[in-house]
Amino acid sequence: MADDWMKAMNFEHPEYIPVTVRLLPATWIKYREELDALVARHPVIFGEKGAGQRDFDAMAQGTYKEGRHVDEWGCVWENVHEGMDAYVVTHPVARREDVHALKAPEPTPGFAHGFMYLRLQYLRGFEELMIDFAEEPPELEMLIDIVLEHNVQKLELTLQQTPPGSLLYFGDDLGWQNSLPMSPEKWRKYLKPCYARLFGRCVEAGVKIYFHSDGHIWEIIPDLVECGVNVINPQVRANGLDNLARVCKGKVCVDLDLDRQLFPFATPEQIDAHVREAVEKLGLPEGGLWLSAECAPDVPLENIEAICQALEKYRGYFRK
Repeated sequence: MADDWMKAMNFEHPEYIPVTVRLLPATWIKYREELDALVARHPVIFGEKGAGQRDFDAMAQGTYKEGRHVDEWGCVWENVHEGMDAYVVTHPVARREDVHALKAPEPTPGFAHGFMYLRLQYLRGFEELMIDFAEEPPELEMLIDIVLEHNVQKLELTLQQTPPGSLLYFGDDLGWQNSLPMSPEKWRKYLKPCYARLFGRCVEAGVKIYFHSDGHIWEIIPDLVECGVNVINPQVRANGLDNLARVCKGKVCVDLDLDRQLFPFATPEQIDAHVREAVEKLGLPEGGLWLSAECAPDVPLENIEAICQALEKYRGYFRK
């Protein structure tokens, strides 16, 4: 089974389509023993984890805990719902001139979600950052350079701990629901060189790249592949299956983030049809497809069960 992940990534005819179901801490806190029993019924997806071994009240960690948190850059995060993630409420570079005094923290190995584009947003605030991209002041390039150089240092430390052939995770939400926050041309001017430098170093080190991004990104997926991405993790609804098939199928492995906005309202039959359509449009016998589903606490238990059943059913779609 473990080999199927690498075989699918490399288009080497996996036996099964690799599948994953992610359960947010808030989902565990809400459903507790009932969710524990559901997980135990689906060892193909969750492994042999058993039941009765979890402290449901200790599921939330880090920014998933209710309250305020300050990260290493000085960004203040606020969480108003235990088990869901926080958002930034205080931006340490709120004024453009503050960039001149910005100092990056001491680099450490590993990359948290939001390491490049989102870090710019966390530091400046969304509206101010968008004005920067529109007006293109010198402070924008200064800010990008500070964050990029910090990431380059983090990457060197990370690669010291990452054997060649490993798959290294990166996550940065580049899109909105229906578009990129800037034109693809402006993204290519300012941000593509950042990912090219970081991912190019991974390629040099023989390390594979998994890249997660929420939002509408299909126009720049070929650019990300050009930068070195081996597995792309896009969302269905923000991109559309047809768009993803056009730019990804047979070109890069897709870890498809199934439709989280459908899950709370769908019938089990609609969930089954959704998973089947995804496999039919993006799957190939030689591979190139993983399937993943994230379930927040607004997804009914019966729908979480239906997701698991559909993934178990269609993961063998191309099996001889």
